[in-house]
Amino acid sequence: MTVRVLVVDDHPVVRSGLIGMLAVTDDIEVVGEAGDGEEALALVESTRPDVVLMDLRMPRRDGVSATGAIVSGHPATKVLVLTTYDTDTDILHAVEAGAAGYLLKDTPHAELLDGIRAASRGETVLAPPVAARLMSRLRTPAVPAAVQPSPRELEVLAAVARGLSNAEIGRELFIGEATVKTHLQRLFTKLDVDDRTRAVTVAIERGLLPSPRR
Repeated sequence: MTVRVLVVDDHPVVRSGLIGMLAVTDDIEVVGEAGDGEEALALVESTRPDVVLMDLRMPRRDGVSATGAIVSGHPATKVLVLTTYDTDTDILHAVEAGAAGYLLKDTPHAELLDGIRAASRGETVLAPPVAARLMSRLRTPAVPAAVQPSPRELEVLAAVARGLSNAEIGRELFIGEATVKTHLQRLFTKLDVDDRTRAVTVAIERGLLPSPRR
């Protein structure tokens, strides 16, 4: 049985390489290519592929959003994420959106082909580093609500992530600079960190802040 595949990636060279590799595979047929999530949705509607090979970070509509729309609107189509990003946040968001698998772009060709075939059969496909991250995440005890950052503290940290100073954060959020410092000190304690940069990094790893876009 031939597996019909839609290739989605915002880099034309990457798309061409993937299409060239799949074109010489007897049981896999490329039915289309898209450069972003919006194009992908339109092509899924018209081509009805078995598997969508989906990049994550793209203009207009990213891979996670497109994955959720495809899974809800076309449940027979499986989405297999193929990306360079293996952070906890990216992986969890893709899995929560309904992706059938998550592979990295350095996956050997044979394993990628096997992953596409497995996804078409409804099997879960995970690159070993991704599976290890998910298992580690599941083994990590949940953080008690008492030590979770408050919405206001996360607002402050999001502003820190954008490179704003304490004074700039205070003006943006209409609070005093001393209050900003207090929020940051509480964040440092809750996240068990010593500085602003590490606080942002840990918050991204825990999914408290979105990963920076490309």
